[in-house]
Amino acid sequence: MKKMMEERIMKLKLKVISLCVLAAMLAVAAGVLYSCAAAKVSAGELSAEYESKREGEVKVADGFTDAAMKFYTELFKSVVAGEEKDENVLVSPLSVYTALSMTANGARDKTLSQMEDTLGLDIDKLNESMAAYIEGLPSSDKYKMSMANSIWFRENELTVSPDFLQKNADYYGASVFSAPFDKSTVKDINKWVKEKTDGMIEDIVDDIPPSVVMYLINALAFDAEWETIYNKNDVSEGVFTTADGKEQKVEFMTGEEDKYLKLDNAEGFIRYYKDRKYAFAALLPEEGVDIADFIASLDAEALSDSLKNAASELVIASIPKFEYDYDTELSKTLTSMGIVNAFDPDKADFSGIGTTDLGNMFISKVIHKTYIAVAERGTRAGAATVVEIDTESAPLIEHTVKLDRPFVYMIIDTQYNLPIFIGSVMEIDD
Repeated sequence: MKKMMEERIMKLKLKVISLCVLAAMLAVAAGVLYSCAAAKVSAGELSAEYESKREGEVKVADGFTDAAMKFYTELFKSVVAGEEKDENVLVSPLSVYTALSMTANGARDKTLSQMEDTLGLDIDKLNESMAAYIEGLPSSDKYKMSMANSIWFRENELTVSPDFLQKNADYYGASVFSAPFDKSTVKDINKWVKEKTDGMIEDIVDDIPPSVVMYLINALAFDAEWETIYNKNDVSEGVFTTADGKEQKVEFMTGEEDKYLKLDNAEGFIRYYKDRKYAFAALLPEEGVDIADFIASLDAEALSDSLKNAASELVIASIPKFEYDYDTELSKTLTSMGIVNAFDPDKADFSGIGTTDLGNMFISKVIHKTYIAVAERGTRAGAATVVEIDTESAPLIEHTVKLDRPFVYMIIDTQYNLPIFIGSVMEIDD
C-alpha cells in the first residue's frame, strides 16, 4: 500500500489542492459555494439569477496584508495550542478567511463588528480586498490556482436576502443552490467538494441536522511543479526526530535554495514553484527550542517581515517526504480570537442572510479538513472548512537547514507573501 501511494505521489505534479468549506448551520438551512464552474448537482441552481453585477475596479485596501497575516498567524497558533503535542497540523487560513468573509455579509450590529475586528477590516474593504486578491492570484498552464465558493440553503424554510446573495456573487463569485437538505443534498455537496479538491476531500458532510438551513462553502486548489524537481541523487535516507523524541527513518530531498529565512529563534528557507509565483517556506526552531513554544511565540509582523525580506543567501535545504491529513472544528478557536456573538444562539445577528420562522440563526460549527503530500515532483494538498449556522436549537553565505525535527511550513503567494497553507510537522506518518 505504501509503495503504491509513493508511486502515485511520484506521478503527481507539484500540487497543492485545498478545499475550505464554510458551512453555516442556521435556523434556516442555506448553502453558499464560490465556484469557477459548478459541479452537476440535483439541487436547484440559482446562480444565473445572481451573476456578478460588480462595476468598477476593485483593489486591495491599505492594511489588508497586515490584517490577513495577523488572522492567519493567530488561527494557526490557536489551532496548534488546542492539539496534542505530537499532532501534525495543517490549515488553509485563506480558505477560512474567505468563508468567514462571505458569512460576514449576513451579519449585523455587534455580530458584524466582532467579525470585522477579528478579520481586521470593515466589510466593504474586506469584500473589495478579497475580490482583488483572489482574482489576482496567478494561474497558468505551469501552475493552477483556483477557488470555488457556493451557498446552499434549505428550500421552503429560509427566505434568503437577495442582497446577501448578490454581494457574495459580486465579490466571491458564489454559486447559489436551493436544496431539500436531505440525503440527496448530502450527496450533492460531497460531490461538489470532491470535484473541487481533485478527489482529495471526498466527504465533508455526513448528514444534515433538521435545524440547519444554510451552508457556505469555499474550495481552494493549487497545483504546481517545483522550479527544480528533485532527482534520484537528491533523495537519501535519514533520521527525523519527532516532538516526543522518537527517531524515524525517512527519505530527505536535498537541494540548493537561494532565499534564507531568519527569526530570533529559528531559521529556514524558501523553495520556489515554477515561475516563482508561489513558494514553499519552512522554519526550523533552533536546537533546544520546543516546537510548541516556538509556534506560540510566532509574531505576524516578524513572520511577514522575514518572508518579505528573505536574504539572498545559499541554503543547502533538506525536506522530508511526508503525507498526512488533518481535521478540526474551529468554533472554539474563532471564539477565542474574538468572534463571540456569531456562535451564541441568543446573541447572534445574521438577519442580513434572510428570514425564517425556525428561530435565531447562529454559527454552530466550523469544520476544517486538510490533506498534504510532499514528494520529489511536488506537493499535493487539500483543505475543507465548514461553518455551520444553526437555529436556537545571492550567495555570499552558505547555510544548511535540514528539517529533521519538528518544523513549521507554509505555501505562500510571492506577491503578498501570505500563506495559502500553513502547517507543522511533528512526526512523519508511516
